[in-house]
Amino acid sequence: MYALMAIIFVIGYLCIALEHPLKIDKAASAILTAVICWTVLVLGAESILPALDSAGGHGISSELRHHLGEVSEILFFLMGAMTIVELIDAHEGFKVITDRIRTSKRVHLLWMIGFITFFLSAALDNLTTTIVMVSLLRKLIKDQHERWFYAGIVVIAANAGGAWSPIGDVTTTMLWIGNQITASGIIAQLFIPSLVCLLVPLLVLSMSMKGEFERPEVLETEEERRDPTTPFERNLVFILGIGALLFVPVFKTVTHLPPYMGILFGLGVLWVVTEILHRGKNDEDKHPLSVVGVLRKIDTTSVLFFLGILLAVSSLATAGHLTQVASALKDSLGNVYAINIAIGLLSSVVDNVPLVAGAMKMYPLVTPEVLSAAGSEAGWLSNFVVNGAFWELLAFCAGTGGSCLIIGSAAGVAAMGMERINFIWYLKKISWLALIGYLAGAATYIGLASL
Repeated sequence: MYALMAIIFVIGYLCIALEHPLKIDKAASAILTAVICWTVLVLGAESILPALDSAGGHGISSELRHHLGEVSEILFFLMGAMTIVELIDAHEGFKVITDRIRTSKRVHLLWMIGFITFFLSAALDNLTTTIVMVSLLRKLIKDQHERWFYAGIVVIAANAGGAWSPIGDVTTTMLWIGNQITASGIIAQLFIPSLVCLLVPLLVLSMSMKGEFERPEVLETEEERRDPTTPFERNLVFILGIGALLFVPVFKTVTHLPPYMGILFGLGVLWVVTEILHRGKNDEDKHPLSVVGVLRKIDTTSVLFFLGILLAVSSLATAGHLTQVASALKDSLGNVYAINIAIGLLSSVVDNVPLVAGAMKMYPLVTPEVLSAAGSEAGWLSNFVVNGAFWELLAFCAGTGGSCLIIGSAAGVAAMGMERINFIWYLKKISWLALIGYLAGAATYIGLASL
């Protein structure tokens, strides 16, 4: 049964990785993998977990409820954040940023797009930011292949920006909610490495980019299109939405409540404000701008994917598989820096969510009491305390390593789908830029940590 669980998980993982060739949504594969793994665990409790078997299925059920509680905190946070971002988008709030780009020089646009994406991704998330910025590029650049270069930089910048913010990337959010990192700690330690991860590709590209780009012709019908909101409504929702997202770390610090409570508070305030803002409009105009209308646009399949894969990983943690993997990595690679760099490169091939979830279960959070009693192991275990080197570098590597391949991150997949970017083209033109940025950022973190 123990080996069977591992085989089922690997098969499920392959189905997730091969989502496009198989034409089976990864959420379906993740949910089936989770249910089958837990079923095998409860049926084989006697051979897999003798200690829990004395309680029968109730012992396994208690473990499942415990893990589900942890997973639910992440899911409710993501759903609240997704709703706020969709509400801003429905009000065309992002025009506050995009309408201010006036340049026609290639290099100037490169740096503007890079930095706007970098900081916007930290406030929103890398996936949403990529969608917003690629949509902007369509309005700015006429030639598709030239847009691909900028879209590649958007992917690198979005992933780099999401890595140093507790709300910028789902994997960093997972570590934050799991208390492996703090908001202030991750910002202070990863901002410079993440910035280096972006600056290196920008500097390299700036040496070869020259001249001006051609803007697409704006159709008269587009200019005359009626905006769904007034400038006041657009700006108000944008400010309140971004404010609600940025308020979450403050809320957690002051109240010590979980982050999902902060995001739900922000969503509640926005919900009331938009209801009051549009109460005089007819239902046809009001519905798309309301939280009720926006909830239908939430990416529910992504939420179900996270639910499935996190529960599947939890089953392996309960059965003891991940403890063995952790020991093997320690014996083979030897230090936390090598382990994290390997995880980051692996995340460009497979999804970073289960990789981080696995790492969180493989290496339990070390308390000060455990560390003080560790003896000869204290040096190794000190990497796994709150804001330890392992967790901080894991957040960076898992967040930015996926940029090395276009299928390695949600931002890359979104850009690929929107612009139909060729996998081989990205591999030839952008992957090496992402790789040198990733390695430069990791080296920067290691160098700063050793000072």
